[in-house]
Amino acid sequence: MMQLQERDFEKELQFQASRSGGAGGQNVNKVATKVELKFDVQNSELLSDEEKELVLSKLASRINNEGYLQVVCQTERSQLRNKELCVERFYELLRQALTKQKKRKATKPSRSSVKRRLEGKKKQAEKKANRSYRGNF
Repeated sequence: MMQLQERDFEKELQFQASRSGGAGGQNVNKVATKVELKFDVQNSELLSDEEKELVLSKLASRINNEGYLQVVCQTERSQLRNKELCVERFYELLRQALTKQKKRKATKPSRSSVKRRLEGKKKQAEKKANRSYRGNF
């Protein structure tokens, strides 16, 4: 698989800035620092059909009705820094979606661990049994 950054997704990304809440004082009310990144998954020329399917299934909660993958950043006070954060998160999301999960191999507990567990249960049972009163009637 080719490195994601090498494919240069930058030309397929759409950015939109708006005013955001949070830190910034009076600056918040007049400067558009919130950045919204949109990426059209279906019409991307840089993803293969198989990769598109993976992204659409794994990132379904982040994809809107029009088929755009959305990433929103508004933590920083500058628009440029928020834009950089959006791009970083976008690449991280793609990387996670396109990474194949390893198959889980079923294993059995070792003999010694089974033995340890059973010995612990016996000790606990003895402890509880010793607490009861066993007088002669």
